[in-house]
Amino acid sequence: MSDTNTQSIETTPIAKADLIYRIEDKPSFKDSFFAAIQHLLAIFVGIITPPLIIADALGCDVTTKAFLVSMSLFASGISTFIQCRRVGPLGAGLLCVQGTSFSFIGPIISAGLVGGLPLIFGCTIAAAPVEMIVSRTFRYLKKVITPLVSGIVVLLIGLSLVKVGIFSCGGGQTAMQTGTFGTAENILIAAVVLVSVLLFNKSGNKYLRMSSIVLGLILGYLLALVMGHVSFASFGQSSQALFNIPTPFKYGLDFNISSFIAMALIYMITAIEATGDITANSLISGEDIEGEKYLKRVSGGVMADGFNSLLAGIFNSFPNSIFAQNNGIIQLTGVASRRVGYYIAAMLLILGIFPGIGLVFSLMPDPVLGGATLLMFGTVAAAGIRIIASQDIDRKATMVLAISLSLGLGVELMPDILKAAPESIRAIFSSGITTGGIAAIISNIVVRK
Repeated sequence: MSDTNTQSIETTPIAKADLIYRIEDKPSFKDSFFAAIQHLLAIFVGIITPPLIIADALGCDVTTKAFLVSMSLFASGISTFIQCRRVGPLGAGLLCVQGTSFSFIGPIISAGLVGGLPLIFGCTIAAAPVEMIVSRTFRYLKKVITPLVSGIVVLLIGLSLVKVGIFSCGGGQTAMQTGTFGTAENILIAAVVLVSVLLFNKSGNKYLRMSSIVLGLILGYLLALVMGHVSFASFGQSSQALFNIPTPFKYGLDFNISSFIAMALIYMITAIEATGDITANSLISGEDIEGEKYLKRVSGGVMADGFNSLLAGIFNSFPNSIFAQNNGIIQLTGVASRRVGYYIAAMLLILGIFPGIGLVFSLMPDPVLGGATLLMFGTVAAAGIRIIASQDIDRKATMVLAISLSLGLGVELMPDILKAAPESIRAIFSSGITTGGIAAIISNIVVRK
């Protein structure tokens, strides 16, 4: 999950002595493989969770859900390779790992409920160039997309996702259809996962803490299995194919202006996040975070961030972003060699083409997923609050906050407010994230001290 918090970073690179392998070094197979496994464990849940949540919200069948999970892994493998290898102007040339972004879940579900998977993938592809353009004009857009605006959008993303997490805790779409939504068993499973993640996260053991979400999901999965909430009836039917063959545009494409604007706005915010992640990665990897080389690295990384999302849409997956937690793995292991990224990319590609991997996770009951994601989404909202709190909350900032949050949350809580509006207006402002984000940008420009 990409780090949504903007932090001030010192301009002095980490001491070279702290690194075992620098960016251009060539670790042995054993060292590279071991480092890659640790990165994979840190990102795996983050990659597979968004497609599971989206598929549940849209009521997709098990086979479709498993395929979406597999394609998310496959797309992340390609994206990670491009970021690490640097292909032409694309890529940061660092040990940057990419995966499915949580920030887009809200707009994607809204688009999916209107036009299904074709609309999701159509808008994912159509809006991706926005981030690629931002990579070339970032120094100018920084005056428009300020930390205050970014914080408001991130906060709105988190708050809209909390509703999705609670829905999963109650049992999701399947439970709504069968009349078992919100039963004591569903709530118990979600609670066990939530508490487990919290307890593991508080552990003094760094490995338990790093694996807290994975361990919580495993415990919840086992509990659901014991309680009879896991059915393997469709496993034999769906696992007959030996390989998942990535098929471009498998579900077709569609377009909707509201979904496009919502995703374009998140792509702009993602560009800012990617800049912070690449800066932190450069610092940890012993590279300068000033000068022409640094600017070229950031520009290439942000452009690849957008291009990889476009590529993900072509291969029936969702927008990608750089995963910030992998910066922590670099610091822990002392391995910054970008060649490790090739191993990570290969592992993700292999996992993506085997249908059994996606199917196992597609069978995960909604309450298990909800218990873990509820906490994740809460931290997204908290990150937005931290970004806002890092700014000087003067009279102007207060007004911008009041306008954008009122309009954004108002539309999210009472969507019928636009019932009498023309279709063109409803198409643009039906999403609380879009409404609040546009309001934040405009009010930040218009309101004067």
